Amino acid sequence: MATMRRIWGWMIFDLAQQPYATLGLTFIFGPYFAAVATAHFAAQGLPEALADARAQSLWASGQTVAGLFIAFTAPVLGALADASGRRMPWIAAFSAIAVICAAGLWILEPDGEMLIPALVLFFAGFVAAESATNVNNALLPSLATGPMIGRISGSGAALGYWGGVVSLILMLLFLAENDAGLTLLGRPPAFGLDPETREGTRAVGPVIALWYAVFIVPFFVWVRDAGPVACVPVTPRVVAARLWRSLRDVARRPSLAAFLGASMLYRDALAAVYAFGGVYATLVLGWSVIQIGVFGIIGAISAAILTWAGGLADARLGPKPVIRLSVWVLIAVSVLIVSMTRDSLFGLPLPPGSPLPDILFYICGALIGGAGGALYSASRSLMVRHADPERATEAFGLFALSGRATAFLAPLSITLATWMSGSTRAGLVPVIALFALGLLLLGWVNKNGDRAA
Repeated sequence: MATMRRIWGWMIFDLAQQPYATLGLTFIFGPYFAAVATAHFAAQGLPEALADARAQSLWASGQTVAGLFIAFTAPVLGALADASGRRMPWIAAFSAIAVICAAGLWILEPDGEMLIPALVLFFAGFVAAESATNVNNALLPSLATGPMIGRISGSGAALGYWGGVVSLILMLLFLAENDAGLTLLGRPPAFGLDPETREGTRAVGPVIALWYAVFIVPFFVWVRDAGPVACVPVTPRVVAARLWRSLRDVARRPSLAAFLGASMLYRDALAAVYAFGGVYATLVLGWSVIQIGVFGIIGAISAAILTWAGGLADARLGPKPVIRLSVWVLIAVSVLIVSMTRDSLFGLPLPPGSPLPDILFYICGALIGGAGGALYSASRSLMVRHADPERATEAFGLFALSGRATAFLAPLSITLATWMSGSTRAGLVPVIALFALGLLLLGWVNKNGDRAA
């Protein structure tokens, strides 16, 4: 067992980086970007429905490019980090890039003039944050052995979600304004920020940057690289040889291959649900930033509690049952979301002004948060059961590749389905198929991995 201080330092990393996803990707910046993009395209003469679809397609395109970049750089980065024996400098560099890019999101004003630069900044920071996470995950096997791995993974992810809850509450209470220019407290944004130019909502970028910069400090104080540092220069040939050996290794290990394939599909689908949940609420249900933020708080609290519980279940039952249950829950939620509009549910009309769609979507947020958090934590734990501790960053590089190799698939299928149907709801149908295929492949995965945990 590693020292408790090192374990807490490792878990605090999740706390530091989580707001990039919670505030940025899903609940504040993503919906704000969609609203600005829709208004921008509508001002160019597009009908409202087409402007909504165009905004969603633009966001999906950014996610697609970012996912592909992560997919094809993660294994190389993993091989390089393992060969050098140094992981902390990579985490520091990627964290710095994420902080700088997040701070730059302030530039997206309601007129939409900086739409593309803001999109580039957001997803460049997203790539950096994900890359830092991939390298950090590789430290997990050095923290504990056996069932404790699942408990630490779950506790770290839960701590991250609590960070998402707190940061989201702070944004809603003091900064993010609704259409009337008021925060959740019924006051204008704090610090004299101008609600007319949406400065309160735009402050989400600097808030993410400040949060990351502050909470990453204990990580670097308490966590150090484990293992020897390479005594000779790491050449491209050495990195390529290590990477080729890892790829050949996968081909000889059916359980690992099936797990990487399953996670490739269900994690891609989950990323799409996270990325488009807030956008969907904006375009289909007409929710304000405040409503989406409350939705996010419910989802993040659920994620924190159920991810921690999932970690305990992982320690007791193993990660595979936790993954199965989580995917089934996400399939059911996705079917409900696709079948729901402001005026109908499963094709049945609702009374005018019915609150049922809003109530159901809040419930969906809780289930998405809880199941998604448990799925992430248990998948990380199951990867440890398949990974060689001495080549953990390479293994988690392949894990990142499996989660991103088809990262274009969900956003691209959403883009095509939305464009072909002209319907935001229809765009989410392919996500259900990805979850189902991932569940099918999981049947070939050894619950204990293919090596001793």
